[in-house]
Amino acid sequence: MTKQLNNKHSLYNKSGMTLLEVMLALVILATAGLAVMQAASQSLNNQNYLQQKTFATWIASNRLAELKLEEKWPGLAWVREEVEFAGVKWYLRYEGVETANSRFRALDVEVSDRKDGQALGYIRTYVAKQ
Repeated sequence: MTKQLNNKHSLYNKSGMTLLEVMLALVILATAGLAVMQAASQSLNNQNYLQQKTFATWIASNRLAELKLEEKWPGLAWVREEVEFAGVKWYLRYEGVETANSRFRALDVEVSDRKDGQALGYIRTYVAKQ
């Protein structure tokens, strides 16, 4: 009789996974997959933002170099311009800012990808009066 019970009990000790274990493994894999997809999506968004910021800084730097080459004393009001760069329309503005020394004026250049939007690129330099 004991032998019979042992044989019946051995039928239930087969190795394998139950349906519950398989479902739990699938939930864990799906959660990990979602986390990987979210991280990849965030990485692409960050890459796009950094590219826009880099382009804006280049545009600001280029315009600043042009303004310095013109050797004009910067005015105290914002001057707005539109620039086409990398197939995108950029909105640029610059102004002179008074300093404690009347022979120097700060020159601020800001660039945005939207009209009246927050600046993506910003540069300040100082210009001496000739």
